[in-house]
Amino acid sequence: MLNGKTILITGGTGSLGKKLTRKILSRYTPKKIIILSRDELKQSEMMQSFPDKCLRFFIGDVRDKERLYRAFDGVDFVVHAAALKQVPAAEYNPFEAIKTNVLGAQNVIDVCVDLGVKKVVALSTDKAANPINLYGATKLCSDKLFIAGNSYAGSKPTRFSVVRYGNVVGSRGSVIPLFLKLKHTGVLPVTDDRMTRFWITLDEGAEFVLTSLEKMKGGEIFVPKIPSASMTEVAKAIAPNCAIKVIGIRPGEKLHETLISEDDGRLTLEYDNYFIIQPQFAWWGEERKNGGRPVTEGFVYASDRNDRVLSTLEIRKIVQEFSNGEEGDILRAANN
Repeated sequence: MLNGKTILITGGTGSLGKKLTRKILSRYTPKKIIILSRDELKQSEMMQSFPDKCLRFFIGDVRDKERLYRAFDGVDFVVHAAALKQVPAAEYNPFEAIKTNVLGAQNVIDVCVDLGVKKVVALSTDKAANPINLYGATKLCSDKLFIAGNSYAGSKPTRFSVVRYGNVVGSRGSVIPLFLKLKHTGVLPVTDDRMTRFWITLDEGAEFVLTSLEKMKGGEIFVPKIPSASMTEVAKAIAPNCAIKVIGIRPGEKLHETLISEDDGRLTLEYDNYFIIQPQFAWWGEERKNGGRPVTEGFVYASDRNDRVLSTLEIRKIVQEFSNGEEGDILRAANN
């Protein structure tokens, strides 16, 4: 699918962007991979890790529409991963999150339509389902903008879809690197001992993005079937001899996360390994369902109601894979 094509990744120097780049290079022979991000240091470091001649690095911000017109020229596919993602930071700096996550999303949509980009996958979050914090609210708005972008495109070839999943093991800000860093102290902080989260590895997340990019028709919100675990169980699996200190829920934080709300469930189709939340637009037809089955009435996909829960052994295996991988190398370098 990506052979001979030009792919652009916004926020491409982040954990997912690097994993996607590595997967694309190992599997396809793209014409170009364009990495768009704001941080020159991270771009410099990524250049050293990825010496492939097909990579291009653009300093730019999704807030800057004129820069996007230059960067997106001749692009076939876009993965939109750029966002302000820290919940407390978004609560304290709300309009900064709006400028990046909402206005930036609209800039990406407009430029992709104007330049004839073929497919766009935008990354979302479990916090966009029934949001209670500013970050989740901006991503819900972003999701709706991208889905509606299929209407804006009209006769143009551009199609938009969204990928929504939970906590990514090993991404920046993930709790697992924090627990590993604090393990030697003998105490691990947990905001609430009842708290649960969805979990997906960085490799699984990148794979799901590529699969969704291939399958998308335009208008879908793709949700993978992934396991849950309580934060307390994760802490115990990583450091069974450490004490657990309950520090209280942070501003804007939920006790449990939801990937598909009950209202979204009425629009949801189930497949073997994922769900699709359908848009409420007339142009979404039967031919797009492709074998999907409607979920049961009252269906909710929430981390505390998930029928797949990680065992202690599974958590330890995930942590071991993280520690042995590239992300673990980065963590160790940062601690030295």
